[in-house]
Amino acid sequence: MNMRLILASASPRRLDLLSQIGITPHAVAVPEVDETPGARELPVDLAKRLAEAKAVTVAGQFPDDWVLAADTVVACGRRILGKPTDESQARAFLELLSGRRHRVHGGIFLLGPDGRRLRRLVTTAVMFKRLSDAEIDAYLKGGEWQGKAGAYAIQGTAAAFIPKIIGSYSNVVGLALAETAALLRGAGALSG
Repeated sequence: MNMRLILASASPRRLDLLSQIGITPHAVAVPEVDETPGARELPVDLAKRLAEAKAVTVAGQFPDDWVLAADTVVACGRRILGKPTDESQARAFLELLSGRRHRVHGGIFLLGPDGRRLRRLVTTAVMFKRLSDAEIDAYLKGGEWQGKAGAYAIQGTAAAFIPKIIGSYSNVVGLALAETAALLRGAGALSG
């Protein structure tokens, strides 16, 4: 890398994803951002707004560095499925997703020390099979839903619920890698 990159994220998955493509941030900083959607905010707009807010929040601590941030929003129609607050809400999310297609919107934002702002939005369609009550019960008991937008982790046991996706798999995990690499290359941050 030709620059110092700061990852603005509390997600260990995003750091792991970056390492898969050979990118090791100089530092990781946890942004303090209110993730509450606006009253009529669309899921795509929320993903873009939160990614930018995370980068801007962290950039003050690292004014001479590039700051990369991302946000993942799971939406079924216009309904935003955030990180469930408890098992009951996680069950409601899984019941809603059961047998349906939903979208995962990934906002990616790169803020340069010169003030340059580069952004991408990646959307992946995810199809869930119809889930039985027993499957939902077992999944909830395992606890994997905790801290996950939409109450599931595609890279975990929920993979058995998903017969098909259209788009970026890594976007559903937490960061669209091809698009992130292209964004960093476009900024002159990566060679090749």
